[in-house]
Amino acid sequence: MAKNLLIVESPAKAKTINKYLGKDFQVLASYGHVRDLRPKEGAVDTEHGFTMAYEVIERNEKHVDAIAKAAKLADDIYLATDLDREGEAISWHISEILNERGLTKGKQLHRVVFSEITPKAIKAAVASPRQLSHDLVDAQQARRALDYLVGFNLSPVLWRKVQRGLSAGRVQSPALRMIVEREEEIEAFKAREYWTIEAQLKHAEGDFSARLSRLNGKKFEQFDLTNEADAQAARDALKQAARGRLTVSEVSSKERKRRPAAPFTTSTLQQEAARKLGFTTSRTMKVAQGLYEGVALGDEGNVGLITYMRTDSTMLGDDALAELRQLIARDFGAKALPDAPQVYKTKSKNAQEAHEAIRPTSAMHTPRSVAAYLNDDQRKLYELIWKRTVACQMIHATLNTVSVEFALPHVEGGDASFRASGTTVVDPGFLAVYEEGSDQKKADDDDEGRRLPRLEKGEAVPLHEIAADQHFTEPPPRYSEASLVKALEEHGIGRPSTYASIIQVLQNREYVYLDSRRFKPSDVGRAVSKFLTQHFTQYVDYDFTAKMEDELDAVSRGEEAWVPLMERFWQPFKQQVDEKTESVDRSEATGARELGTDPKTGKPVSVRLGRFGPYAAIGTKDDEEKPTFASLRPGQSMHTITLADALELFKLPRKLGQAENGDEVSVAIGRFGPFVKQGSTYASLKAEDDPYTIELPRALQVVAEKLEMLANRLILDFGNGVQVLNGRYGPYITDGEKNARIPKDQEPKTLTEAQCLELLAAAPVKKGRFGKKTAAKKVAAKKAPAAKTAAVKKTATKKTATKKSATKKTATKKAAAKKTTARKTPAKTAGTSDAGEA
Repeated sequence: MAKNLLIVESPAKAKTINKYLGKDFQVLASYGHVRDLRPKEGAVDTEHGFTMAYEVIERNEKHVDAIAKAAKLADDIYLATDLDREGEAISWHISEILNERGLTKGKQLHRVVFSEITPKAIKAAVASPRQLSHDLVDAQQARRALDYLVGFNLSPVLWRKVQRGLSAGRVQSPALRMIVEREEEIEAFKAREYWTIEAQLKHAEGDFSARLSRLNGKKFEQFDLTNEADAQAARDALKQAARGRLTVSEVSSKERKRRPAAPFTTSTLQQEAARKLGFTTSRTMKVAQGLYEGVALGDEGNVGLITYMRTDSTMLGDDALAELRQLIARDFGAKALPDAPQVYKTKSKNAQEAHEAIRPTSAMHTPRSVAAYLNDDQRKLYELIWKRTVACQMIHATLNTVSVEFALPHVEGGDASFRASGTTVVDPGFLAVYEEGSDQKKADDDDEGRRLPRLEKGEAVPLHEIAADQHFTEPPPRYSEASLVKALEEHGIGRPSTYASIIQVLQNREYVYLDSRRFKPSDVGRAVSKFLTQHFTQYVDYDFTAKMEDELDAVSRGEEAWVPLMERFWQPFKQQVDEKTESVDRSEATGARELGTDPKTGKPVSVRLGRFGPYAAIGTKDDEEKPTFASLRPGQSMHTITLADALELFKLPRKLGQAENGDEVSVAIGRFGPFVKQGSTYASLKAEDDPYTIELPRALQVVAEKLEMLANRLILDFGNGVQVLNGRYGPYITDGEKNARIPKDQEPKTLTEAQCLELLAAAPVKKGRFGKKTAAKKVAAKKAPAAKTAAVKKTATKKTATKKSATKKTATKKAAAKKTTARKTPAKTAGTSDAGEA
């Protein structure tokens, strides 16, 4: 039996490390976090020093039991979870569980950390263990307690004031604010017209263009020409002065050096993978995790290909630098090497310099040599990391920029000139391997790589044409994943390990969604952000959030105690929550807007946020007649919709005419989307059908398809409620309450009633809202003896109370699931009185 037990977080990592340590070690995985706060109120006791009530995570109970069983037999226990705060906390939780179970008595607990999974690194870590860092554990506990207290106290306020099922996060809320504020900037943006003038020149060595740089005796600015008349007048004057040619008045040449980008940190890796590979942040981290934990490389076995992927350091170790310089000299020549290794300064205020940047564990594992063993995502990301790391230790690139001025001294209104620029690569240096991407095009990007013909002062160049072009200023772009991560890092919001989860949470809650790979806030997201910004300003303030991160960093360094930090946060926060719960008006919180008056009824038209999403209303609840409601169409926002657009929504339901049998045919939008109604038959419209424009022939076709489907649906009917039907996913059996699959080798038409009943009995209970209600009715229908009625009632009450806490656990998930439908399809039929219930 192995004398030593070593515990890591993932089974893939365990498999790789196991072969390095030999038979004296048993390596087990915790499968991530082993304990978390109890998912109920009071898990953080604010009255007694913020004591935290933990419990083992249900899905990991078997893994914890396996660790406990192995710990009982081991002489020494090595806690080898990840080297960040989360990893330190997992090690602490494991040690606490083992202590509580009395399994550490007389045994040594060692904490070992490594930033790469290689034989050398693992053996060195095991040979030099340390004690658990309680400073790091305290920082992680404080972060978890803060997130819990914000979530458990702020989310109910959102339920009451904005919409059921919403939630707020300490770090996600400032990130949401960032996206919403950018959207508001875009909406408020007013485009300005401007004109540019460009000369197209002909030359024996190649045609080229020159931009107007001086006009009317002064430097030409962006808004000097703002209309067509002025632009054409300037163009004509320049053309007349040029007389078919431009003369070179000055040629300047400037050589410059460009340094390579620093090796990857977590945030820069996420940004570049988004720009160059189109990866989401979570996809990048998942792929990087696999490369870090180990990939089977043929005869080499499992090999960790990159260093730890959660880091904000740009440092490279001495061994790595020596190997990189050796590889560069071998593959690119000695001239590609700088005199000494390149050193990069880390931007992060709290970078742990003992950690390394993300790099290949061995530069000799070239992308080509490992490509056959990697899947497509792994190959792309590994190549990106390898190239960036190699490039960062190569010599700078030398670029030469040539600028040519063409003066026009005799122009009406004052002298003018044109300028042409081009940049060529004198020595590519690191550019032979890698060039960093960017989110936005720079002004001089057009000049990069453009070679101008050889021109000398006094040379006259034939003029082909002078063109005046109209442009409009553009609003700031929405955030992409790359630019959002960059902005979060610049504002100090979150840390390397949290960027991916921040973005994922915002998308999962449907506060934001991707439109052409850019983040756009939903109406619910805007309502949440507006509410928090107006009423909990401090807690979504970028500086406040960054300061909180700095204080947590101070705790991790042992410079500050975590309980006083919690006390400073909790008291004013709780007071504000209590106050806003009472004082804020719901309509104001959801961002409701009055758009104007309905010309037909004279009643006010407004837009609001309801249970099933944004909707328009004609009238108010105080009117004698009930107000009418209509859901907004996909793509419409309650923050930008106009009165005219809102009134269009009330054209539903539309009467399209009559079918041949005299049934009236109409179209409307229901809770589950647009539909056609013919008599008593309802048929959902297809995605390509628009309820506002569909005509009678197409509507009749949709109904005919539905009737044909229903006609072909019934395979067998035994007359007692049991039927064999054709469903969306093939034939199945149903009794109206439960559904059962038909075995693959069984012909549906040959089934007997007995076989159907047997398959139904073995089938699981139908899940979901409707299935649960049916099951409940069935139980209620069974008669209990009169004497037992009271006892049954009492037990039922107890069970209900017990279930409530479990229900709380899944409430948010269920609400999110319901809202998925709500956002994609409007709420209810326009014209119904309960469609927009707020």
